[in-house]
Amino acid sequence: MNFKRNLAKISAATAFALAGVATANAINSQSTVQAATTPSTVQINYVAGYGINVWTSYNNPTFTGKRLTHGSSVTVVASATDSNGKTWYSVGANEWVPAQYLIASNPSSNTSSNTSSNTTQSATSSAAKVVSLASAQLGKAYVWGANGPSAFDCSGLVNYVYSQVGLSLGRTTYVQVNNGTTVSMNNLQPGDLLFWGSASAPYHVGIYVGNGQYIHAATPSQGVIKQSISQYFYPSVAKRVL
Repeated sequence: MNFKRNLAKISAATAFALAGVATANAINSQSTVQAATTPSTVQINYVAGYGINVWTSYNNPTFTGKRLTHGSSVTVVASATDSNGKTWYSVGANEWVPAQYLIASNPSSNTSSNTSSNTTQSATSSAAKVVSLASAQLGKAYVWGANGPSAFDCSGLVNYVYSQVGLSLGRTTYVQVNNGTTVSMNNLQPGDLLFWGSASAPYHVGIYVGNGQYIHAATPSQGVIKQSISQYFYPSVAKRVL
């Protein structure tokens, strides 16, 4: 009888001890969960055409029936380390995935976007300077071969204005037309160059300043003037150099 009582006591003590271990494990596992400081967007990096399983938890996980395909983006809201030292990320309520299959979501695109934005802002700023500089020459004389600052011919005006914003486009229309990229006359932006004559060897050049107008050193009798693009004197090619 005493043996049975002692055995019952031992069994009870063992049960309490096991329960204590289980409780401690639960507390320890919960303490490893850390909320993300700020939600971080990451990308699934697995195998093209396949995906990774989403689990209900990071310890003793059960498959939710949901998969995240390779290349898709998700937001991490918490991270945790399981009993084997493996890191998991929470991507939703009761949704966990192994961290080894996630990477930062296309960081290069942000860099590229920022670079593109900075380039656009720089071009816009340069275009504004070009328009301002060209406008400041209005009324000055046309003299063949003149480079400014008191008189210009058509390519001399272009060479002078763009050199003030750090661009060396050459001295003659034959050289200047080889700079930049060709753009449609329907897509002109301030700072674009307009050429007349042959697309490869033009005889005249002007600076587009917006609103269908351009500034150029026209003729000895006209000097440097602003005119509207006309069907009677229509450019043969436009170049974007900014």
